[in-house]
Amino acid sequence: MRTLGLLNLKPILWLSKYKKTRPLPFAINFWVLLFLALGGVADSSYLSISHYRVYTDIGYASFCAISRAINCDTVSQSTFSIFLGLPVPVWGVVGYTFFLIILLAAHLKDGERQRLWCFLFLLASCFSLYSVVLALISTYWIRSYCLMCIVSYVVNFALVYITWLALRRFVPGKWWQGIREDVRFVWKRWKRFGAVFLPFGAVVLVLVAFFPAYWHFSAPAAAAVLPNGVTEDGHPWIGAENPELTIEEFTDYQCFQCKKMHFFLRRLVTQNPSKIRLVHRNYPLDHELNPIVVPQPYHVGSGKMALLANAAGLSGKFWEMNDLLFGLVGQTDSLKIKDLAEGVGMAPEDLAQNMNSPEAHRLLLMDIREGMRANMTGTPTYRIDGEIYLGQIPPGILEAVIQ
Repeated sequence: MRTLGLLNLKPILWLSKYKKTRPLPFAINFWVLLFLALGGVADSSYLSISHYRVYTDIGYASFCAISRAINCDTVSQSTFSIFLGLPVPVWGVVGYTFFLIILLAAHLKDGERQRLWCFLFLLASCFSLYSVVLALISTYWIRSYCLMCIVSYVVNFALVYITWLALRRFVPGKWWQGIREDVRFVWKRWKRFGAVFLPFGAVVLVLVAFFPAYWHFSAPAAAAVLPNGVTEDGHPWIGAENPELTIEEFTDYQCFQCKKMHFFLRRLVTQNPSKIRLVHRNYPLDHELNPIVVPQPYHVGSGKMALLANAAGLSGKFWEMNDLLFGLVGQTDSLKIKDLAEGVGMAPEDLAQNMNSPEAHRLLLMDIREGMRANMTGTPTYRIDGEIYLGQIPPGILEAVIQ
């Protein structure tokens, strides 16, 4: 029995050697955080470039524009992608760069490797909290997720965890008490830190003040500047009276790509008024009107917007209303008859009466049926010489006419 007892004690003695594990050395914490923050900078830089191209490149689609639910472009197109005058991913680049600056300062030997970890933990916690806010916005307002944004969420929570480990290793006492010591540490070395923080702050201020608002599309030329009219079957057109190229656009007033392409085509028509004619057709992907849409809320209000455009068209104000509605993509709360009527120079009662007229509804249903007969599955869709093009027009078609 004694022998058996001694044998049973051996595993316990063996485990006791490893009971007091050595904490991670400073270098591990530092380099892991460094690579995580650099990864955050790279991810935010990609998202910043993607955001820019979404608004400026008519043929751009990001690699993660996979479906309605997983689509980085949809997230970029939302009004939530801009914060305090800058795209959210640009703020990400600024935030991660600031984190890197503080992290490098934490490496200073005179701080005995104990200072600035509290501030880094607080900064990483703010990043993570903002990630939660963005995730909630994607879930309940945008209803679409961005894969590269999710990568940044993972980076942010990893930063919190690693800085928390560093706090336990290097900072005695409570972390919020260490904030005061961090401030003192920076204040005593204000010349050294000021040489970095002041230029960094100046760059941020310049960004906020002068960053180009490329997400605001320039308004197309007024309809009165160009010839316009109505086709034999009642569809509005603008551009050449005797065109070399006629483009029929089937669009949805809640579709961002429709807005981007329409403004591009309007500028093209303005530059080539004797060659190109643009004919408008409504194809709202409103689940209440269009049978091709699955029975769940989608592009809510686009059917009403199409009726408003038809209603204005009955009074010769289609293109004015069309431009006004495209400026309200994603803002269905702004659809007030009085404001819209005044915006196009109509009496509110006339616009409301036209909107409820059988003719406005007939034109809309005719367009929807035409799109279904042509097997159109999305917007914008273009018909040129009987050929159907989804999303964009092949450059060769436009170049041949422009040249």
